[in-house]
Amino acid sequence: MLISKELENAINQQIGAEFAASFQYVSIASYFDADDLPQLAAFFYRQGNEEHMHAMKFQHFLIDAGAQVRIPAISETKYDFNSAEECAQLALDWETEVTRLINGLMDIAVKDRNYIAQQFLNWFVTEQLEEIATMNTLLNTIRRAGSNLLWVEDYLARNPIAAPSTGAEAA
Repeated sequence: MLISKELENAINQQIGAEFAASFQYVSIASYFDADDLPQLAAFFYRQGNEEHMHAMKFQHFLIDAGAQVRIPAISETKYDFNSAEECAQLALDWETEVTRLINGLMDIAVKDRNYIAQQFLNWFVTEQLEEIATMNTLLNTIRRAGSNLLWVEDYLARNPIAAPSTGAEAA
Protein backbone atom coordinates (compact mmCIF):
# COMPACT_ATOMS: atom_id res chain seq x y z
CA MET A 1 0.00 0.00 0.00
CA LEU A 2 1.34 3.43 -0.98
CA ILE A 3 -0.28 5.36 1.89
CA SER A 4 -0.42 5.05 5.66
CA LYS A 5 -3.50 3.78 7.47
CA GLU A 6 -3.90 7.26 8.98
CA LEU A 7 -4.03 8.87 5.54
CA GLU A 8 -6.30 6.10 4.22
CA ASN A 9 -8.77 6.73 7.05
CA ALA A 10 -8.63 10.51 6.58
CA ILE A 11 -9.21 10.23 2.83
CA ASN A 12 -12.19 7.95 3.41
CA GLN A 13 -13.62 10.64 5.70
CA GLN A 14 -12.91 13.21 2.97
CA ILE A 15 -14.85 11.12 0.46
CA GLY A 16 -17.83 11.33 2.81
CA ALA A 17 -17.36 15.09 3.18
CA GLU A 18 -17.26 15.54 -0.60
CA PHE A 19 -20.43 13.49 -1.10
CA ALA A 20 -22.10 15.44 1.73
CA ALA A 21 -21.14 18.69 -0.02
CA SER A 22 -22.55 17.36 -3.28
CA PHE A 23 -25.87 16.53 -1.64
CA GLN A 24 -25.96 19.88 0.17
CA TYR A 25 -25.39 21.79 -3.06
CA VAL A 26 -28.16 19.82 -4.78
CA SER A 27 -30.43 20.73 -1.87
CA ILE A 28 -29.55 24.41 -2.29
CA ALA A 29 -30.05 24.13 -6.06
CA SER A 30 -33.50 22.66 -5.45
CA TYR A 31 -34.38 25.63 -3.24
CA PHE A 32 -33.53 28.04 -6.08
CA ASP A 33 -35.12 25.80 -8.71
CA ALA A 34 -38.40 25.80 -6.78
CA ASP A 35 -38.28 29.62 -6.66
CA ASP A 36 -37.83 29.85 -10.45
CA LEU A 37 -34.26 31.16 -10.20
CA PRO A 38 -32.65 29.06 -12.92
CA GLN A 39 -29.19 30.68 -12.90
CA LEU A 40 -28.72 30.19 -9.16
CA ALA A 41 -30.12 26.67 -9.43
CA ALA A 42 -27.76 25.82 -12.30
CA PHE A 43 -24.81 27.25 -10.38
CA PHE A 44 -25.47 25.00 -7.39
CA TYR A 45 -26.28 21.94 -9.52
CA ARG A 46 -22.84 22.40 -11.16
CA GLN A 47 -21.28 22.73 -7.72
CA GLY A 48 -22.98 19.52 -6.65
CA ASN A 49 -21.62 17.71 -9.69
CA GLU A 50 -18.15 19.07 -9.01
CA GLU A 51 -18.16 17.87 -5.40
CA HIS A 52 -19.26 14.42 -6.59
CA MET A 53 -16.33 14.42 -9.00
CA HIS A 54 -13.99 15.34 -6.12
CA ALA A 55 -15.26 12.38 -4.09
CA MET A 56 -14.62 10.09 -7.04
CA LYS A 57 -11.07 11.44 -7.48
CA PHE A 58 -10.33 10.56 -3.85
CA GLN A 59 -11.94 7.14 -4.28
CA HIS A 60 -9.80 6.36 -7.35
CA PHE A 61 -6.69 7.59 -5.55
CA LEU A 62 -7.31 5.15 -2.70
CA ILE A 63 -7.77 2.28 -5.13
CA ASP A 64 -4.63 3.22 -7.08
CA ALA A 65 -2.68 3.46 -3.80
CA GLY A 66 -3.77 -0.05 -2.81
CA ALA A 67 -5.96 1.19 0.03
CA GLN A 68 -9.52 0.24 0.91
CA VAL A 69 -12.44 2.54 0.15
CA ARG A 70 -14.85 2.82 3.08
CA ILE A 71 -17.41 5.53 2.44
CA PRO A 72 -18.84 6.82 5.73
CA ALA A 73 -22.51 7.53 6.33
CA ILE A 74 -23.67 10.88 5.00
CA SER A 75 -25.78 13.01 7.32
CA GLU A 76 -29.00 14.63 6.14
CA THR A 77 -28.58 17.92 4.32
CA LYS A 78 -30.15 21.21 5.31
CA TYR A 79 -33.15 21.81 3.09
CA ASP A 80 -35.07 24.67 4.73
CA PHE A 81 -33.58 28.03 3.81
CA ASN A 82 -34.73 31.55 4.59
CA SER A 83 -32.80 33.44 1.95
CA ALA A 84 -30.31 33.30 -0.88
CA GLU A 85 -27.78 34.93 1.43
CA GLU A 86 -28.18 32.07 3.91
CA CYS A 87 -27.50 29.58 1.09
CA ALA A 88 -24.40 31.42 -0.10
CA GLN A 89 -23.10 31.80 3.46
CA LEU A 90 -23.64 28.07 4.06
CA ALA A 91 -21.69 27.31 0.89
CA LEU A 92 -18.84 29.64 1.89
CA ASP A 93 -18.71 28.15 5.38
CA TRP A 94 -18.67 24.64 3.90
CA GLU A 95 -15.82 25.47 1.51
CA THR A 96 -13.87 26.96 4.40
CA GLU A 97 -14.35 23.70 6.33
CA VAL A 98 -13.32 21.62 3.31
CA THR A 99 -10.18 23.73 3.02
CA ARG A 100 -9.38 22.89 6.64
CA LEU A 101 -9.93 19.18 5.90
CA ILE A 102 -7.75 19.26 2.76
CA ASN A 103 -4.99 21.01 4.73
CA GLY A 104 -5.28 18.24 7.32
CA LEU A 105 -4.81 15.61 4.63
CA MET A 106 -1.76 17.47 3.38
CA ASP A 107 -0.38 17.64 6.93
CA ILE A 108 -0.60 13.84 7.18
CA ALA A 109 1.00 13.37 3.75
CA VAL A 110 3.86 15.72 4.70
CA LYS A 111 4.35 13.99 8.05
CA ASP A 112 4.40 10.63 6.24
CA ARG A 113 6.82 12.04 3.65
CA ASN A 114 4.38 10.69 1.07
CA TYR A 115 5.26 12.66 -2.06
CA ILE A 116 2.73 10.83 -4.21
CA ALA A 117 -0.11 11.87 -1.90
CA GLN A 118 1.26 15.42 -1.66
CA GLN A 119 1.30 15.70 -5.44
CA PHE A 120 -2.27 14.41 -5.62
CA LEU A 121 -3.45 16.76 -2.87
CA ASN A 122 -1.80 19.84 -4.40
CA TRP A 123 -4.60 20.03 -6.95
CA PHE A 124 -7.19 20.14 -4.17
CA VAL A 125 -5.25 22.82 -2.27
CA THR A 126 -5.34 25.06 -5.34
CA GLU A 127 -8.97 24.14 -6.04
CA GLN A 128 -10.02 25.29 -2.57
CA LEU A 129 -8.71 28.80 -3.20
CA GLU A 130 -10.94 28.94 -6.27
CA GLU A 131 -13.91 27.52 -4.36
CA ILE A 132 -13.66 30.03 -1.51
CA ALA A 133 -13.17 32.94 -3.91
CA THR A 134 -16.19 31.81 -5.95
CA MET A 135 -18.47 31.48 -2.95
CA ASN A 136 -17.27 34.78 -1.53
CA THR A 137 -18.06 36.51 -4.84
CA LEU A 138 -21.50 34.91 -4.93
CA LEU A 139 -22.24 35.94 -1.35
CA ASN A 140 -21.15 39.53 -2.02
CA THR A 141 -23.20 39.65 -5.23
CA ILE A 142 -26.31 38.43 -3.38
CA ARG A 143 -25.76 40.98 -0.62
CA ARG A 144 -25.42 43.81 -3.15
CA ALA A 145 -28.62 42.73 -4.90
CA GLY A 146 -30.61 42.84 -1.67
CA SER A 147 -34.08 41.43 -2.09
CA ASN A 148 -34.00 41.56 -5.90
CA LEU A 149 -32.49 38.20 -6.85
CA LEU A 150 -33.27 38.88 -10.50
CA TRP A 151 -30.13 41.05 -10.47
CA VAL A 152 -28.15 38.02 -9.30
CA GLU A 153 -29.78 35.94 -12.02
CA ASP A 154 -28.83 38.54 -14.63
CA TYR A 155 -25.30 38.77 -13.27
CA LEU A 156 -24.82 35.00 -13.35
CA ALA A 157 -26.27 34.77 -16.86
CA ARG A 158 -23.82 37.35 -18.17
CA ASN A 159 -20.82 36.73 -15.88
CA PRO A 160 -20.57 33.13 -14.76
CA ILE A 161 -18.69 33.18 -11.46
CA ALA A 162 -15.57 31.07 -11.85
CA ALA A 163 -17.35 28.29 -13.66
CA PRO A 164 -16.62 25.09 -11.75
CA SER A 165 -13.77 23.13 -13.26
CA THR A 166 -14.27 19.80 -14.93
CA GLY A 167 -11.37 18.23 -13.12
CA ALA A 168 -9.80 17.25 -16.42
CA GLU A 169 -6.71 19.30 -15.59
CA ALA A 170 -6.02 17.02 -12.62
CA ALA A 171 -6.71 13.75 -14.40
